Amino acid sequence: MQSQFCLVQALKLYAGAKMENEYLNFNHSVGNNFWHLEWCPKYRYKIFRKDYIKNLCIIVLNEAAKRYNIQFKALNVQDDHLHAVASLPKGMNEIKAANLLKGFSSYLLFKLVPNLRLRYPKGSLWSQGYFAATVGFSDLSKTIDYVNSQTMHHSFFSR
Repeated sequence: MQSQFCLVQALKLYAGAKMENEYLNFNHSVGNNFWHLEWCPKYRYKIFRKDYIKNLCIIVLNEAAKRYNIQFKALNVQDDHLHAVASLPKGMNEIKAANLLKGFSSYLLFKLVPNLRLRYPKGSLWSQGYFAATVGFSDLSKTIDYVNSQTMHHSFFSR
C-alpha cells in the first residue's frame, strides 16, 4: 500500500513538473488540441519572397488566430508555403481552423497589399488543400523545432 502511494505521488510530481499549466481547463474537462498545419498559396507562387509581405502574413495570421481564439505555438512562413503548430479551442476541428485562418488572412492581405489582386484576380489567395496532423505532448517539442527550422531545411534540400 505504501509503495503504491509513493508511485502515485511520484507520477503526480512528474506530470506536474513536466506539464504544469500545459492543459486547458474547461467546465467539465481538461485537455489540449494541438495540430501541425501546413498550406500553400494558390499555384504555389512564391509570393512571400519579400520580407515585407512575409512579415505582413505573420502579423495577419496572428490577428486571425487571436480573433478565433487559436494559439500558435510556432509559425513559419516560407516563400511558397507556411507551417504552424497551433492549439485549437475546444470544439474546433482542424478543418474549421484552417478555413478560418486562410479566409481571414486572405481578406486582410488583399486589403493591405492591393497588388496581390494582380496575381490572384479571382480573390482566392490560398490553395484549397492543406496538411493537418495531431501533435501529442511527447512530439510537441520536436514538431515545434521542425517548424522553426524550415528555412534551414529548405535551403539544404533546394541545392
